[in-house]
Amino acid sequence: MRIGLIADTHNLLRPEALAALQGVDHLIHAGDIGGPHILTELERVAPLSVVRGNNDQDSWADAIPERQTLRFGAIALHVLHDLKQLDIDPTEQGIDVVIAGHSHKPQHEERNGVLYLNPGSAGPRRFKLPVGVGILHIDDQTVRAELITLQA
Repeated sequence: MRIGLIADTHNLLRPEALAALQGVDHLIHAGDIGGPHILTELERVAPLSVVRGNNDQDSWADAIPERQTLRFGAIALHVLHDLKQLDIDPTEQGIDVVIAGHSHKPQHEERNGVLYLNPGSAGPRRFKLPVGVGILHIDDQTVRAELITLQA
């Protein structure tokens, strides 16, 4: 199973990001979406799970949760926008992967058996950080992440 990861679109859904996410089985947006049209476009690619970011303040985002725990087979994912607001111990909760956005900085790090991922920003470039998305590859009880830098 391939799970597409996107964050911090900030009202800009780049064609390069859509192209990189084609063929995934599910999509996760880790917040700072920018507007409901972004979600509509992403839902055309694959089923979508989403969390609200600190900039998603208008009424269209009221029903979007700030956090979600998702399960794909034996693998549990916890999604939130800002990793600094993680208020659970992932190992105690049986979480395999924590997915966040907010910093616009790609992250792929394993700590205490938990994979921490930030796909980076797929929207407007911030500072000199790369523009990117991610793919989570789930096979039975194993998970592998791929961060993709977009030529944007």
